[in-house]
Amino acid sequence: MAARIPVGNLLREWRQRRRKSQLALACDADISTRHLSFIETGRAQPSREMVLHLAERLEVPLRERNVLLTAAGFAPVFEARPLDDPTLGAARQAVDWILAAHEPFPALAIDAHWTMLAANKAVAPLLAGIDAALLAPPLNVLRLSLHPDGLAPRIANLAQWRTHLLARLQRQIDVTADAALIALSSELRGCPTPIGVGRVGARETEQARVAVPLQLRTERGVLSFLSTTTVFGTPVDITLAELALESFFPADAATAAALRGEAG
Repeated sequence: MAARIPVGNLLREWRQRRRKSQLALACDADISTRHLSFIETGRAQPSREMVLHLAERLEVPLRERNVLLTAAGFAPVFEARPLDDPTLGAARQAVDWILAAHEPFPALAIDAHWTMLAANKAVAPLLAGIDAALLAPPLNVLRLSLHPDGLAPRIANLAQWRTHLLARLQRQIDVTADAALIALSSELRGCPTPIGVGRVGARETEQARVAVPLQLRTERGVLSFLSTTTVFGTPVDITLAELALESFFPADAATAAALRGEAG
């Protein structure tokens, strides 16, 4: 059995990950630098309330707050329930309503590991012809997008879109240090890209700071989308805290007309 990491070590790691000095965190948490130092070095054992207080100031994800509590000898307080759990009925209804209201444009719900939890009716037609193995649950949206048997050969601006997705994934890793995300990043970076796909140029990199379109080749021509991400504002459940709604909007009139025409 692996040795349990002291909570002080974990708190120090999160502080360093957030690039905060002891003084800055102590000021944010309204405690003395001396007391914070004692907690981080194990000379003082924090209370349950102090662990949660420091975790909130460090914006530690709810799942990792449970880890901190366990390391400090306390029971976890944040539940992780599947989205179809009856106790999350109201949240699931809200998700389904938002996805349906976005039609005829595609939208989907994903978890922290980019697993698709739900999607509206506009998503399925875009996945026609994809390898069945990639569509089997759990369906990972990033793997589906960048795998050579997935959407990758049909993405007209694959180099730009791939760079965008991997950058988003890396930002998640920088915040969470999640082992599953690290493994996913390594897998995706190792995926072969279709012949002819080059590097992203400086001009495209500059444009990516504003918005990166997804340009998808389909039977109706190239459809161009811009995406937005929606999250729950004040979740107290791990599932809702890690849930994100990815909504795709037409980036040009031709895409809007094509999708509205198909829906009609």
